[in-house]
Amino acid sequence: MNIYCQNAFHQLEVVIASLSEIIGQLSEEDLTFRPTQGKFSVGETLAHLAMIPIADGKVLEESSEEDMITLYSSITLTTKSEISEALYEHFSLLKEQFDSYSEKELFTQTTSWWGVTYTRFEWLLEIIAHMYHHRGQLHAMLVHTYNKDPEVLLFE
Repeated sequence: MNIYCQNAFHQLEVVIASLSEIIGQLSEEDLTFRPTQGKFSVGETLAHLAMIPIADGKVLEESSEEDMITLYSSITLTTKSEISEALYEHFSLLKEQFDSYSEKELFTQTTSWWGVTYTRFEWLLEIIAHMYHHRGQLHAMLVHTYNKDPEVLLFE
């Protein structure tokens, strides 16, 4: 894996470690908290976070919308244990995926099913942003709606 990807994956390790700490502090009941009707609950937000590495890894390989619907419907994450295991497993799969790319493949452009085109490396940056974005949402949900500050270091 090239040095840029190694550094990018370090940032994913930071976000995953903090998510793991947050999950460890929550009860199963906390997963049902839904601060805004019609929006993700705490558990649904965590499940989405656990899916990002595998789902976005498929998006960058030009999976179709139908393929993505099939992926999401094939995985159900409802407990802390399921979410935590999936988070680490999907991260590991994404890392293996990027480890397999040659330099040329890493900088080859691919197009998502909705028409966005990036190089695979740019997709990796998007995955990092996606993970940090939803972790920030989760943190805000817990702190501002449920008065549950996990007091977890969010950045190094």
